[in-house]
This record gives sequence, C-alpha cells and structure tokens, in this order.
Amino acid sequence: MAPVLTDTMNSLNGGLLISIVVIFLMLAANFQSFKVSAVILTSVPAVILGALSMLMLTGSTLNLQSYMGLIMSIGVSIANALLLISNAEDIRKQTGDALSAAKEAAALRIRPIIMTSLAMTAGMLPMAIGFGEGGDQTSPLGRAVIGGIIASTFAVLVVLPQIYAYIQNKASIQSISLDPEDAESKYFDNEIK
Repeated sequence: MAPVLTDTMNSLNGGLLISIVVIFLMLAANFQSFKVSAVILTSVPAVILGALSMLMLTGSTLNLQSYMGLIMSIGVSIANALLLISNAEDIRKQTGDALSAAKEAAALRIRPIIMTSLAMTAGMLPMAIGFGEGGDQTSPLGRAVIGGIIASTFAVLVVLPQIYAYIQNKASIQSISLDPEDAESKYFDNEIK
C-alpha cells in the first residue's frame, strides 16, 4: 500500500502544480498582464501555511483527504483574490492610483469575501469535528479547508491589497487589447473627437 500512496501523493503534487500554472495562464489571458496574475496567486502560500498549521494544531496528518481539502481551499482563495483584484484593477484604470484602488476594492469586497469564507468554514465544521462513523478518516479534509480558508481570508483582505498596490503602482492605465472590436471603438472615439 505504501508505493500506491506515494504514487498517489506524487500525482496530486503534479496535478496541483499543473492546475496553478493553468490558472496563472488563464488569469494572464483575462487581465492581459502576468503581473496581475502573479499578484492573485500570492494568496496560495498563505492557504498552504494555514492548512498545514491547522493540521498540525489538531494532530492530523497530511494524507489524501487533507490534500484534497488543501486543493479545495486554494480554489476558494483564488476565487476571493480574483474578486478583489478584478475590482481593484477596474478602479485603478479609472483613477490611476493603485493604492487607493486596492483600499477601495478591499472595502467594497470585504462582505462577499467574509461571507464566502464563513459559509465554507461553517459547511466544513461538522466534517472537521469528525462525528459519526468514519469521521476520523474524513476530518483532515475539513480541518485543512478551515485552516486554509482562515489564512486565505486574512491574506486576501490584508496582504493582497498591499502587494497589488506595490506591483501595480507604476502600471499604465491604458489597456493593451488584442480584441479588434476594442481597437475599432478606440479608433472611432478618436475620430469623433
């Protein structure tokens, strides 16, 4: 059984890395910026640290179940970070100030991010407690999710806006678009003026 478990964990490691690279490339295509994509992914280390800390505090091990919980919490964290950064990027393109855009986006998105985090944490609490038959086997999944979500919420609302403001401080407010319709609309706007 040990070689099968080792092979499964190695496959999960490879799958996690491939999924992060694919998410990075999709975000880069969406925002047309590798820097913004990298900023969004800066919440991933906080999730990993939070999940591993919760596992250590509760005496759980890093196994297949807890690894699946880690992957789930990374997905929620990236969704929360994407919500905040897409709003901040829209505000920055209007105002030109990355720091005020990051603060305003964090203030505007604090409620949805906290609601998402609380709902996920409350949903995983019965599993993390481990009541019932077979509860000990599935409890690491819930514990990893709860630890990752708690750390992620702090990172997305406090650390991520600061990283975004630092990285996007000198960025241009003009969009480099590969969409021909966008270029045509800019051309016609200039013709009208």
